[in-house]
Amino acid sequence: MSKRAILGFIFTLQALRDMGADLACLSEKYGIDIDALSPDGDIERALELRIYADILPGVSDEYAGLKIGTTMSLAGYGPFIMLLMTCRNVWEAFNTGIRFQQLTYLFGELRLEPGEKESILFLKPAVLPPVSRRFLLDRDMSGTYQLIRDIQMSLGLQLQPLRVGLAYPKPKDIKPYEERYGCPVEFGTAECYAVVPSEYLAIPFPAANKTAHQLYQKQCETLLQQRFNQPSHLGAQVQDYLHLFTDTFPGVAEVAATFGMPERSFRRRLNEEETSFRRLLDEVRFAKAQHFLQATTLPVELIALKLGYAESAAFIHAFQRWSGKTPAAFRHQASAY
Repeated sequence: MSKRAILGFIFTLQALRDMGADLACLSEKYGIDIDALSPDGDIERALELRIYADILPGVSDEYAGLKIGTTMSLAGYGPFIMLLMTCRNVWEAFNTGIRFQQLTYLFGELRLEPGEKESILFLKPAVLPPVSRRFLLDRDMSGTYQLIRDIQMSLGLQLQPLRVGLAYPKPKDIKPYEERYGCPVEFGTAECYAVVPSEYLAIPFPAANKTAHQLYQKQCETLLQQRFNQPSHLGAQVQDYLHLFTDTFPGVAEVAATFGMPERSFRRRLNEEETSFRRLLDEVRFAKAQHFLQATTLPVELIALKLGYAESAAFIHAFQRWSGKTPAAFRHQASAY
């Protein structure tokens, strides 16, 4: 599923604008007027990431994502939020949310690991460009926490996590995180997580309603099916996404997960477009290689590293396969014009 609901994107950009971010590139580069976007529309995942990569270098507040998560209101989730609120208890709500998580704005995969005394809600991050990784992890974790808090308030509940983990290096000041989550926060973890007492999972929801729940479930299933069935040029979107990386590129399984698709379905969709992940990655590497050879004086060894090759010989062989020339010959010919 290469597209997703646009409302999370709109909320994020509006909040960034309120924080003083320069959104001029939206109209100049993408022809987008943030105030004219339809809130019931969709956006391609690769385009959303590309726009964040353009905007975030100009955002000086390192806690921007954490703060924006507090603004992600229930109104942005449509029937998904009603589906959660009509669950029988916290356990069912967690599992239902995980089942329909592709109706959210998350760049990652949720899962719940129940335990005898403690249970853990994990968010396995998608492979994200370095420029936007911390921001999006902060937004997604803080926004998920806000969603859970808002549901609790509407149902008269008040549950707190025991610990929270964030999958990036520890910042200088962790106080904003401890204040946000009201518990100890660990950094540098393999995945993001929130730990809750397992006894919470049995807490009943006062708004539980089987009939209403079935109605909202059908609506959510229809939304998912519509997005899976939308015609889209997946190959072009995958190329857009891969262009955001340098040095290390995500693998096919990681890209499929970022686009919310099983790897087998992802490969099949690309095959239907008469392409493959390997071909798309080669095309992106070739385009980047041409840029480095024409526009910079970087040595071939360093260009190879920037394209994800451990050895320059492998890059030289690949470049010859793509262009029929060695990198040195290509650079020499380009400098002659």
